[in-house]
Amino acid sequence: MLDAGVAVAAIFGKSWDFHVTRALETSLEENLRMIRDTVSCLKDKDLEVLFDAEHFFDGYKNNPDYALEVLSAAQAAGADCLVLCDTNGGAMPWEVAEIVEQVKIHSRLPLGVHVHNDSGCATANTLMAVKHGCVHVQGTMNGYGERCGNVDLCTIIPGLELKMHKKALPPGNLKRLTEVSRYISEISNMPHFNNQPYVGHGAFAHKGGIHVSALLKDSLTYEHIDPESVGNHRRVLVSELSGLSNLLYKAREFDIDVNEYDAETRKVIKEIKDLENQGFQFEGAEASMELLLRKAFGQSNEYFKLRNLKIILEKNENGEMTSEAMIKVAIDDKIVHTAAEGDGPVNALDNSLRKALNEVFPEIDEMHLSDYKVRVLDGNRATAARVRVLIESVDQANKWSTVGVSENIIEASWQALADSINYKLMKQQTK
Repeated sequence: MLDAGVAVAAIFGKSWDFHVTRALETSLEENLRMIRDTVSCLKDKDLEVLFDAEHFFDGYKNNPDYALEVLSAAQAAGADCLVLCDTNGGAMPWEVAEIVEQVKIHSRLPLGVHVHNDSGCATANTLMAVKHGCVHVQGTMNGYGERCGNVDLCTIIPGLELKMHKKALPPGNLKRLTEVSRYISEISNMPHFNNQPYVGHGAFAHKGGIHVSALLKDSLTYEHIDPESVGNHRRVLVSELSGLSNLLYKAREFDIDVNEYDAETRKVIKEIKDLENQGFQFEGAEASMELLLRKAFGQSNEYFKLRNLKIILEKNENGEMTSEAMIKVAIDDKIVHTAAEGDGPVNALDNSLRKALNEVFPEIDEMHLSDYKVRVLDGNRATAARVRVLIESVDQANKWSTVGVSENIIEASWQALADSINYKLMKQQTK
């Protein structure tokens, strides 16, 4: 720690007598000496010292006198903040409140809190600790940590700022929370939790028709905060639970002129539900959703039309696989026939289609596939099962998702791939 050249050091010591004798295999007094010596050493080097009392809440419940002795030892040695830890993550919010109140009586130092989420109470425990006097919070972005994780700072920060009206960030920075949360997921190569409070992709997503009907009148009916306050945004999904309100909301979002009393509108809802029953899922494929709505209401262009598709897979005696896709598409009145190889059949299909379209639509060079997922929908049919393919595409400024469903994985991939390119061309044409 000293060699790191930092200004602040966080050090932990055992505060549960059971851990001292069982895990450290030493005496209670020797544990106190180690804490005093370590804190004193760091203070002698002019560091700010945060003392994390590991297992404090369990230790206090088992032997409150010794747990408080541990805090006193760190305090006497010059610690700047005493951090109460729920290391096993099993404390309940009412226990945290009561224990923090007791510690305040015996300590003159600022208190902090550090909790794990093993009982699902990390957020509640942390906010309860702050409410009862803690002024320092330790956690991790997106709740990363051992076992069930640490308390999620992406939930705690807006909880402190928006619910408890306590300053946690510099002014204006709260609006960057969603961006930072997702960036950290990206560089950690971890999936971003869809249902993560405040910053999740689904945190302000609405599917039920009754919910959306109320949202059209006032967003406060089904949202506890303004999504923009944390840098997130509202999403209305169209699915098997949708009603007319969902369709009207999406049409408004896509700037599509829809007459809510028109029979065609009801017909589109029925078509969407029929597609959902076949396995399509537009919740995660809003680009396909927009293309479907624009086509249904006569507000879309058909940039290309498939005439023929053939894919050849070969495996030689050395076990090497090759894939080649031959494609014939119509662009206006022109027929283009191309072939291309790829690392697999979908990659070959992508390469061949791009080759066919590139001369007329060079803007497709700006986009590429960033994710490709296959989901088996009816596993009891084994290799004959219907599959759902989800493709995520990106260009220099945007990201979008499309979907395809079929018993044939190549056909499902074609549907999603064609939608992806059509969406890019549509957005390019409407700039």
